Amino acid sequence: MTFSSRAEPLSISQLNLEAQGLLEGSFPLIWLEGELSNFSRPASGHWYFSLKDNRAQINGAMFRNRNRLLDFSPQNGQQVLVRAKVTLYVPRGNFQIVVEHMEPAGQGALKAQFEALKAQLQAEGLFAQERKQPLPAWPRQIGVITSPSGAAIRDILQVLRRRCPSIPVLIYPAAVQGGDAPGQLRQALDTAIARNECDVLIIGRGGGSLEDLWAFNDEALARAVAACPIPIVSAVGHEIDTGLTDFAADVRAPTPSAAAELVSPDLSVVSHRHGTLQRRLRWVMQQQLQQPATRLRHLQQRLRSPRQHLEQSSQRLDELNARLQRLMQHRLALLDSRLRPTVQRLSRLSPQRLLVERHRQWQQLQQRLAPPVQRQLEQRQLRLAGLAKRLHTASPMETLARGYSITFVEEQAVRSVAQLQAGDTVTTRLPDGRFSARVETVQPADKDPEP
Repeated sequence: MTFSSRAEPLSISQLNLEAQGLLEGSFPLIWLEGELSNFSRPASGHWYFSLKDNRAQINGAMFRNRNRLLDFSPQNGQQVLVRAKVTLYVPRGNFQIVVEHMEPAGQGALKAQFEALKAQLQAEGLFAQERKQPLPAWPRQIGVITSPSGAAIRDILQVLRRRCPSIPVLIYPAAVQGGDAPGQLRQALDTAIARNECDVLIIGRGGGSLEDLWAFNDEALARAVAACPIPIVSAVGHEIDTGLTDFAADVRAPTPSAAAELVSPDLSVVSHRHGTLQRRLRWVMQQQLQQPATRLRHLQQRLRSPRQHLEQSSQRLDELNARLQRLMQHRLALLDSRLRPTVQRLSRLSPQRLLVERHRQWQQLQQRLAPPVQRQLEQRQLRLAGLAKRLHTASPMETLARGYSITFVEEQAVRSVAQLQAGDTVTTRLPDGRFSARVETVQPADKDPEP
């Protein structure tokens, strides 16, 4: 909390806002019991009233998004039990309560009994999440444990016909109110488990007072629901109503109609869920905006237009941009002046210029080399022609062409008569062929031939 000096006094709205913050921060949600008086229902749908006992009273308000969930119509002079938060209505500076939930005051003892039994079963682990079973995505048959003549079964059947008319529904009748109701509900559940005809079960009834719904707070029934091997959905009363079966079941549905939607497949479920979340978000936003509305207006008055600041920032941005451009141009000119001599030196040392120079030198050398090589080649060709002519003249084939022959014995040329013996077969080669002959006599050159 802040305190002002005499030079800076608080405004009335600031004082009320500070007081509102202190009240809401000091008191959590509380339960109050008292008698209703000055009860009014304006066209807005909100309720305004006083809650009093024999010594004091306090103003109260219950907004439309909360009072529409009640299953009874409050009247002046009625004793009620409310859950509320303490606050201050800033425009008038009125101390008041904003009620979140209201019920007839006679239900206090039953509620205490309910809370005690709930705590006991919860301590035993009966409501543990790991015990819960998932619901089947597409059940072959749906079972409903409720009164066959109640409003709940009509709502369930109507929803199932709309969403999935092809899935059959089996009703296990039982009383849902009165002294015999807990026993009949347990018997119907036992029958459904024994027959094992359904993939998922719904147990529940329509709305009513805490006494009307008490059958679903039976300890034996809650234990039977928790032990059920078939996935089961509990739908007791309206959204604000709860029973022990809601905590023991695998899934708790706020209403019988909602239970039918949970167990039945529907392609529009995402769209429906989106719409529900939108409605709840609007309710929360309305509630959150109602209280800080005055503070918002006060802040709006203190808020200065940002246009001038934006204009100055825009002008400053233009100046910085122009300065940056000038610096960049100056820097580029400086770099260009430093880079130009280097570029010129690199140009003189360019590999391309060296390659052109070497290519020109190679062409000159090629031109100078061509005539000597040509003359040397011609001389070599003339010499080769002379050698070829001499070789041809000494060729054995040329000798044979002049009237000579070559004699072979065993593939060796006969150079001497010493290589021959009488009876040897020799082969004689002539220019146009060869023939074979037998040696009759061998006569060396130093012996005279016989006459």
